[in-house]
Amino acid sequence: MVLRTVSRRMLLQAAEEYAASQGQIALRTRAMVDRKWRSVVASDITGSWDAVAKTVLAAVTSGQLAAAAAAEPYLRSVLTEQGLPNDPAGTVQPAMLAGIAPDGRDLGSLLEEGRIRALDRIGQGDPPTSALAQGLMRLQLITTTVLQDTGRTAVGVGVAVRSRVGYVRLLNPPSCSRCIVLAGKWFRWNQGFARHPKCDCRHVPSREDVAGDLRTDPSAYVQSLGISEQDRILTKAGAQAIRDGADLAQVVNARRGASGLSIAGARITDAERASLIGGTGQASLSTVEVYGRQLAVTTEGTTIRGVAGQRLASNGTERAPGSRYRSARAPRLMPEAIYQIARDRTEAIGLLRRFGYIL
Repeated sequence: MVLRTVSRRMLLQAAEEYAASQGQIALRTRAMVDRKWRSVVASDITGSWDAVAKTVLAAVTSGQLAAAAAAEPYLRSVLTEQGLPNDPAGTVQPAMLAGIAPDGRDLGSLLEEGRIRALDRIGQGDPPTSALAQGLMRLQLITTTVLQDTGRTAVGVGVAVRSRVGYVRLLNPPSCSRCIVLAGKWFRWNQGFARHPKCDCRHVPSREDVAGDLRTDPSAYVQSLGISEQDRILTKAGAQAIRDGADLAQVVNARRGASGLSIAGARITDAERASLIGGTGQASLSTVEVYGRQLAVTTEGTTIRGVAGQRLASNGTERAPGSRYRSARAPRLMPEAIYQIARDRTEAIGLLRRFGYIL
């Protein structure tokens, strides 16, 4: 099946419009974070941060909801443009991706890193103004990355629940060398989206037999750049080697490999994989460490007060009487971890439904 030129153009336009809308969500959220950070004063960083921390958390959570809610309309649009059926086994639930960092960490604790950075810089002897600026930079980086990861995770869930659909990686220029070499590559539904902080590359949902028309040529992209920009992105030596005929992927991989690229919420051990696939009882989980921050398993967002906890409770999930915690029989897996442990798409869909990511 080959896409008509007009369909391909409209498809890429849909992807660009989606990227622009996600950018606007991030821009509005960062503006709110910036306004609240202005209330933080060097004479009492912790106290003044505590006064606005809940508002910042609410703003980022709201941004996550908006970023995740855009996934389903985007998926429908790009699949329709390719003439592919839109037959999901479930609908993405944005609330289950909000109020928690995409790698499973507590979002409020993650946002604390802005305060921690400012205090650390003052401890290192930086002027208060500089220390506060460093704290804001850290907070803005976290906000941007969280929103981008949330949007990508929502699209990834939507891809996973659609038969035979994977995705093509689309650049959102300007792009770094690590992303350029992955441009246009088709990935299966369960292959996580490797990204670096602030990475704004996108999924274009597609099937492998039609994805060829969507491919971005990494070499063509590099050739479209000026020499100074090539030197900046690839280093002078690397860029010159490519201009002299060296393979782009080999040059980038030799210099950086996968350095700096990771998949949010995808780390899980073999013991956890066996335990979580093999049983649902708490006893089967008690012998493995599953609540560490480095794992793609979380209990965050599952309290009654959390967005995810309210969603789970409304779906009829049982919880102990008088407790603010749901009586989960297993910790909540992040979507990327589900893709790791599921033996096939059917099992992944079942786990996505079990943990509330789809209905």
